Amino acid sequence: MWGGLECTLNRVGDRFFDQLELNGHGHQIEDLDQFADLGITAIRYPVLWERTAPHGLAGADWTWSDARLGHLRELGVRPIIGLVHHGSGPIETDLLDPAFPEKLARYAAAVAARYPWVTDYTPVNEPLTTARFSALYGHWYPHHRDEGDFLRAVLTQCQGVVAAMRAIRAVNPVARLVQTEDLGEVFARPAVAGQAAFENERRWLSLDLLTGRVVPGHYFWERLLAMGVSESDLIELADDPCPPDVIGINHYLTSERLLDERIDRYPVRTHGGNWQHAYADIEAVRVCVDGPGGWDRLLRATWDRYGLPVAATEVHLACTREEQLRWLLEVWD
Repeated sequence: MWGGLECTLNRVGDRFFDQLELNGHGHQIEDLDQFADLGITAIRYPVLWERTAPHGLAGADWTWSDARLGHLRELGVRPIIGLVHHGSGPIETDLLDPAFPEKLARYAAAVAARYPWVTDYTPVNEPLTTARFSALYGHWYPHHRDEGDFLRAVLTQCQGVVAAMRAIRAVNPVARLVQTEDLGEVFARPAVAGQAAFENERRWLSLDLLTGRVVPGHYFWERLLAMGVSESDLIELADDPCPPDVIGINHYLTSERLLDERIDRYPVRTHGGNWQHAYADIEAVRVCVDGPGGWDRLLRATWDRYGLPVAATEVHLACTREEQLRWLLEVWD
């Protein structure tokens, strides 16, 4: 059993929103004792770039992570270190910066040198999801709403993962990549089935890039080129991929979606569309009588596609304690 905590550090405009401050854990090292008492053997834990070195490595402050990683080591809980969690790096970079991968790699090398005993890393959490919110929906920095920028942001983060793992493995050759992503399936009524099919292919893009699958003939190859993504960058990644040692699936009860063209049946906040159809995008669990696809279907689909070890890396439910435990047990079983 692994553990984890909400550690998003995302940028909106020139403000950084740090969940470790908002949830209190940033000031409560004693939380780690309670985490360990649960019997977990490992924990996804942040040593975030924006938090540790907001103004460059020369001024990096390792005090917080030194204390906490040291205590986890004493407790016998293995840290799976995250470097970027829904962020875009310190203020001088972003997800569309061509230098983002190199900058992240320098930070990753410094982390590995400081904690050479750590073996597991997630350099970038959920690159596809982060790109959607930052470059397709415009909620997070750099606040773009453009498909080409979205695709470039996915690629940039994947290049960052590759560069970071190279830097880490130069220090610790046995370091493992635990790559997380939200892989929720999209269901649809027949009228909008094409959009669902598109999104169900898109959800694999970050992992396909890291495993070297994005080559001529791939579902997204021509679209990537048409949107201005560099062919040489794609070929370079395909020729020298960085497949995860473990694929971590972050999955919530509402991760699976249903698209329905009968928008009059749903709240305005759910309304969206593409160039051809208007539709509501709603949580499948709320409207599917037989329930959505579920964990078994998702785990098997991921294994069938990649043949790599798979873990459930986020399963939280924002509800009562009893419902949280019910959801955890459902996933565990």
